Amino acid sequence: MRITQSATLSGAILLAIVFTTSAAWAQEPHASLQGFGGIGVNSVNTLHPTFGGAIVGDLTPNIQLLGEVGRLGDVLPSRTQTLIGLTPVDVSVSAFYGSGGVRLSARPAAVRPYVEASAGIAKLTPQVSGLPSGIPSVLTNAGLSLLNRTSPIASLGGGITLQGGPLFADIGYRHVQVFGDTWMDALALGSSLNTNEVRVGVGVRF
Repeated sequence: MRITQSATLSGAILLAIVFTTSAAWAQEPHASLQGFGGIGVNSVNTLHPTFGGAIVGDLTPNIQLLGEVGRLGDVLPSRTQTLIGLTPVDVSVSAFYGSGGVRLSARPAAVRPYVEASAGIAKLTPQVSGLPSGIPSVLTNAGLSLLNRTSPIASLGGGITLQGGPLFADIGYRHVQVFGDTWMDALALGSSLNTNEVRVGVGVRF
């Protein structure tokens, strides 16, 4: 009889803890909106700006779904950038993209590390600078604008979220790779179109 009463009491305590924890989590914000900017690093001598925004929703306390749109200044690999640096002409391939993915993180806290993976579609735009000013430069970039292509992309990265109340800051890293078979992939010289991005963002949870 005592064993039955003890088991019943333990079960009641366990259920109370579960429901209390669930209720507390249910009252917390479960979505966030964030804007970010950063630097894309293709080689030691090649830096380019990146920016965008993301919305993140909690699936569980440790798993989030995310959607993101942004712009990468250049996705040409370091080998290509090194060779281009030997010429007076500068060639770049920027990318506007949209992607969705999954983020795995620690439970909500003031300091919250995370890792994430995402996939999406990017619109690639080649650009040339360093040509003689005037008609040659205008015609070259006008012609290249007609050769824009879309390709699948994927990213893998991680970072740390610093939160205080509804506001938070995000410091992280992403490796972004473009998958495709367009003529622009030939610019990768046997490698792949990609970039490494260091970013800083700010946002609000709601």
